[in-house]
Amino acid sequence: EEAPAPGMTEALRTQMGEAALQAARAIAYEGAGTVEFLLDEDESFYFMEMNTRLQVEHPVTEMITGEDLVEWQIKVAQGEVLPKKQQELTINGHAFEARLYAEDPDNGFLPETGILTEHTPPQPSHYVRVDTGVRCGDEVSVFYDPMIAKLIVWDESRERALRRLATALRQYHIAGVTTNVDYLQ
Repeated sequence: EEAPAPGMTEALRTQMGEAALQAARAIAYEGAGTVEFLLDEDESFYFMEMNTRLQVEHPVTEMITGEDLVEWQIKVAQGEVLPKKQQELTINGHAFEARLYAEDPDNGFLPETGILTEHTPPQPSHYVRVDTGVRCGDEVSVFYDPMIAKLIVWDESRERALRRLATALRQYHIAGVTTNVDYLQ
């Protein structure tokens, strides 16, 4: 996942944002949500889906805006107003998210199971964030999604963020299950 989207102009972002608002108004939707579009080569875009929740990739938006969207979602659910309006938001830098899965890229990306004998993520910082719900000794079973973590990086430019992602992936150590870490690198 990546934000901002490559090739996204301010004009296109404004058009998509307005289309998303129209979709929400059409169903009288209030609350946090995500509207997704498909973008054609000629910058035409087409509605794909609307989800009445934050998407798993929301951390890239949080990294480039400096806003906690989960906190916003909770506030709205409690009847509070959003802390900022759309026009008050700014984009700063570039962010990537890589999803680390217990899966075997050499075997059709089939899920893997087992005990995590090592789970050592890179050190979190202003530039690196790790969202995970597992630790060393936990079992990756057939009963849950095999995602181990989301690794999110930010930097001032796309090129610097990509370098930071590559470094963070090299620093991420997982053992006990086959993962997609090498594939992501």
